[in-house]
Amino acid sequence: MDDLHSILEDYRKQKRRITSTESLPPNKSGQDSTAEIPNLFFDKILVEYKLSRIDIIVLMYLYRQVWCWPNLYRDYGISQLLSHTEMSKRLKISIEEIHSAIRKLEELFFVETVRSGQYFVRRFFTKEDDDFFEQSYSDFDN
Repeated sequence: MDDLHSILEDYRKQKRRITSTESLPPNKSGQDSTAEIPNLFFDKILVEYKLSRIDIIVLMYLYRQVWCWPNLYRDYGISQLLSHTEMSKRLKISIEEIHSAIRKLEELFFVETVRSGQYFVRRFFTKEDDDFFEQSYSDFDN
């Protein structure tokens, strides 16, 4: 059996691996990059609704625009005006796929188009869940 020291001497050092947090670009605000998503999304929505990967990405993007980032229209559940081209670039998804995902999310009533690029996004994803958690939108959906 070879001597352990001779094996270790022959062993070449590998390049240091970058951890997942090191590979992220630095946060300009100096704060943690977190977003609060209700557990209901993981416990109910993902289980009961068959959403594609792209549907989930688009829904989370819109959700963050309304509920997780500074937004003057948060009380109404409405996102600020978005550019579909900018969304496509940031998500690395084609505009056609984004339009398709938005249509599907509208069919499920998770989002409603107020006007092109501006969306009403429910806090708890469905009207029933919004009602259950007593989320109102200043009578937006009445």
